[in-house]
Amino acid sequence: QVQLVESGGGLVQTGGSLRLSCAPSVSIESLSAMGWYRQAPGKQRELVAVIHRGTVAIADSAKGRFTISRDNAANTVYLQMNSLKVEDTGVYYCNVQTRLGQPYWGQGTQVTVSS
Repeated sequence: QVQLVESGGGLVQTGGSLRLSCAPSVSIESLSAMGWYRQAPGKQRELVAVIHRGTVAIADSAKGRFTISRDNAANTVYLQMNSLKVEDTGVYYCNVQTRLGQPYWGQGTQVTVSS
């Protein structure tokens, strides 16, 4: 069982920035994938950004604005979100996958972007 501790959500105005953090209970070096998903009200959960076996993928809606990174020393995965838009509002979930393919989800952190 892998526990994920998320932090960094909040309320920000359009154009502002937030950084989300996700700290797993196991070494991130033991994980095959780490990513962030979001779920807007009334919509399905969607992928925002992921690091999978060293390769980074960013959703088209986030390209140029969001950056996903990992800090092995801090054992933390980050999502830096800049130039936030109202449509970025939602609950952001950290997701990791073990090398055996088992996925784990964080509890979610709310991001609200006001106009």
